[in-house]
Amino acid sequence: MSSAQSSVITIPRDGLAAEDIAERNASTVSLADRRTGNDNIPSLVQALASLLWLPQAALLATSAEMMVAGDLANIEWIIAGVIAVGILRALLDAFGTRLAFRNARRRLSEKRREAILALARRSPLDMDKPASGLAASVIAEQAEAVLPYLARYRPARMKATIVPVGILICIFPLSWVAGLVLLISAPLIPVFMALIGWRAKAASEKHLAEMGGLNAFLLDRLRGLATIRSLGAVDHVAQRLRANANELRIRTMAVLRIAFLSSAVLELFAALGVAMVAVYVGFHFLGQLEFGAWGYRLSLGEGLFILLLAPAFFEPLRELSAVWHDRAAGEAAIEALDQLSITGIEMSGGEMEPHRSDQSVGAASVEIKDLTFSHAGSQLPLLDGFNLEVQAGERVALLGASGSGKSTILALIAGLAPCQSGSIRIGQSLLDENSSELIRKRLAWIGQKPHIFSGTVSDNICLRRADMDDEDINAALQTSRLHNVSNAKGHNYLGEGGAGLSGGEVRRLALARAAIKSDADIILADEPTAHLDMVTANEISDSLLAMSAGKTLIVATHDPILARRMDRIIVVGGAGSEGEI
Repeated sequence: MSSAQSSVITIPRDGLAAEDIAERNASTVSLADRRTGNDNIPSLVQALASLLWLPQAALLATSAEMMVAGDLANIEWIIAGVIAVGILRALLDAFGTRLAFRNARRRLSEKRREAILALARRSPLDMDKPASGLAASVIAEQAEAVLPYLARYRPARMKATIVPVGILICIFPLSWVAGLVLLISAPLIPVFMALIGWRAKAASEKHLAEMGGLNAFLLDRLRGLATIRSLGAVDHVAQRLRANANELRIRTMAVLRIAFLSSAVLELFAALGVAMVAVYVGFHFLGQLEFGAWGYRLSLGEGLFILLLAPAFFEPLRELSAVWHDRAAGEAAIEALDQLSITGIEMSGGEMEPHRSDQSVGAASVEIKDLTFSHAGSQLPLLDGFNLEVQAGERVALLGASGSGKSTILALIAGLAPCQSGSIRIGQSLLDENSSELIRKRLAWIGQKPHIFSGTVSDNICLRRADMDDEDINAALQTSRLHNVSNAKGHNYLGEGGAGLSGGEVRRLALARAAIKSDADIILADEPTAHLDMVTANEISDSLLAMSAGKTLIVATHDPILARRMDRIIVVGGAGSEGEI
């Protein structure tokens, strides 16, 4: 079984209340309908703020023309208008920026939530499930690239679409030459940036993949650090890590080179466009170029107005170029999050809040008929027509070689993956999408590799469930014989992954997690005594048998001593064939 499985099939609901689930399901369609419009509002506000430069530039050009002409009668009102428009422009831009970041943070939270929920629904038996290091890297680190993509790139793209058009509308009635110069130079910028952007996106995807691979490699090696040291493979692992880090450095520099290239392209064409407009206006004032103003001669105010708008014409494109690499990184991050959101093999009834069924869990018996299951990509079924009947209160051991399907049988009974064919009944209830979540509430699970979270012993037993009190925790400690460890550790935190606990203590903690679920009718234990010395294994077995009094117990094990203490032994052979001892 996967190490990611918790020791008890119980999902803490502290972070996801039932009413939140219902609200999310009920509003999915309406959110999708409103999302595009809501996301465009900050971009439109920022574009409007940029367009306010048009009246501000007109007022500045008019004031300059009046001062040259010596007409200062109403100059103070014009200056006041320039200041007022400038203040309004700054306020609108600040409001739009703040709103854009708030919406981007909300969208990022939604994407992360979708990815986490999809991962939570995926079965531990799914062989294509992403590595935990890769998933953590995408959700916690790489996903942050979505924020500048939504908050900076999209508003910049909106401004680059609207503002230049507004400026051209103001310039063409004054001079078709100046407007034509800007109109010709403008399309060249997005064309070259698009060509560069294709390479930037590919480079960003490779960079993110390299980053995720390095995180997965590092997490895997940290987990197996003790084994690496015992085998004397530290130097080899360090060499691999240096090689991967160097490859990540090369990918990072490739992305930066492309980002700088896109900025250089824009600055080149922007400088040429502004210079050509300035040259035309200058020579027009000198009388050398008298055409281009629709048969009239440009006044000083009109010429200054054109010169003020020419740099502003390229300013939105300059902003777009500055955040162009955010687009590549953001789209690659969204694609990575979408890949995590793609569900493979889902747990039966995988929704966090189950659909209620009229069926109720009866006596804690288990009946399996003609069960067939195979892993993705496997040519042969792991289980083929497997049958098993366990009476209520019976203790059964599943004995067999590694890879015979013992752990898979327990996982299918727990509804961690749907049956490909056949059926499983718990009491009178058929295990299906409607009943699996309710049935899992009646199960206690002792995983083969229970995960220990960073926290106290008590925190790791109750998993912060609000319905557990100190009396329940103390009873579970006594049943699992973990009270001495709890007293010794006190409120000291255990390390992530079980640092500070021996192998036997980790198994006892797994027993305590199952014991605290006192309302469980069925206990599923996967290799509870594996890799333990005989004394510790016997203590674990005693605790397991004591806590299973009056309950149904199914144990998958290689331990013949534990198996002989059960009421019945089922030998699981190749392709799921079974025999009884």
